[in-house]
Amino acid sequence: MDGNGYMTKRWRARRGRCFCGAVFVILGGGSGPSPLAAQGRTLQPMGPLGTGSELTASVSLGDVDGDGSLDVVVANGRHWPERNKIYLNDGRGGFTLSRPLGDEEAGSYATPLADFDGDGDLDVAVGNDRTRNLAFLNDGMGRFVRGRTFGIPSSTRSLTLADLDGDGNKDILVVNRGRQNFVFHGDGTGAFSAGEPFGSGDDSTIDVVAYDIDADSDLDLVLANRDGGQNFVQWNQGGAFSRQTPYGTGTDETRGVAVGDLNGDGHADIVAANIAQPNAVYFGDGTDAFGRSQTFGSSDDETYAVVVVDMDLDGDLDIVVANAGTTNAVYFNDGAGRLEERRFGCDDCETYGVAAGDLNGDGYPEVVTANSGAPNVVFANVPTKP
Repeated sequence: MDGNGYMTKRWRARRGRCFCGAVFVILGGGSGPSPLAAQGRTLQPMGPLGTGSELTASVSLGDVDGDGSLDVVVANGRHWPERNKIYLNDGRGGFTLSRPLGDEEAGSYATPLADFDGDGDLDVAVGNDRTRNLAFLNDGMGRFVRGRTFGIPSSTRSLTLADLDGDGNKDILVVNRGRQNFVFHGDGTGAFSAGEPFGSGDDSTIDVVAYDIDADSDLDLVLANRDGGQNFVQWNQGGAFSRQTPYGTGTDETRGVAVGDLNGDGHADIVAANIAQPNAVYFGDGTDAFGRSQTFGSSDDETYAVVVVDMDLDGDLDIVVANAGTTNAVYFNDGAGRLEERRFGCDDCETYGVAAGDLNGDGYPEVVTANSGAPNVVFANVPTKP
């Protein structure tokens, strides 16, 4: 038992242990005991993806072979050349078949999925460090051929896929640390326009979310900047992003960002994953400002990525974070501002990315962690033992 009276699960992997204890934190108010103690969920390792220990920067989920189950695409290499991989799901959360994505090896940071050529299956965009980004087109069975390149070699750290101009085709936002960020508009055939800049030319942008924050039926941009920079929301005004609102401390070290209504007031909130400073939620109030905030997690966590998803299917959004050098964490939200922290994963891994989705068909989202220098791992979402 841990100090809070919960069963503590330990899992010994190649490079550490899994600690799945629970603590409670308050997010924006709330009082009284949390009901999560009685109905909680926790994460239990299902197994690694393969036997290797690549330098994985991110993972993406999507049904690439059309069998109705979510597959996993991993971006490997970061600064050094490695090969990206696809892991095919057997429908029960097993990944006994994998394929390389492309022939070359590169320093890849991102492999998000969307239908770029309008044929009804998921294609993959690959974001590379210091070499060209490119798309891979799917034949519908999870086999990919190299498509068009987009952009020039730069310090690409993430890709975001969204229809920014409302033409029904997916566009690609390319985020480059310390250099100009760009939007490449898709034409529905697998080709992309010349890049249009967004943000400042020297932003240390690591991540961006496209989300209709002001509910005006177009997608705004939420930028995560690091290196002591200011984070911004850039508002979509007829396809232009000339107006921006700051959020954060003003001297941020933000590596990841997620957006959703965390406190149930009908307004979008921003979750910032930080290094060298606490993680924080910035609450929206229906105006352009995000002045009210609340930190969460340990002050010495080095958080590299974050997603928001309803992990326990109770109708509100929970927070999943990827940490470097310590265990990862899920923050279960009870809908009234109380969060239950449950730690998972190895205690000395460098977890660069995280993704969540129902991999075994039980209705609950599983979690996949992207580890640099350690095996990537699939975690099952299971009931907490009494």
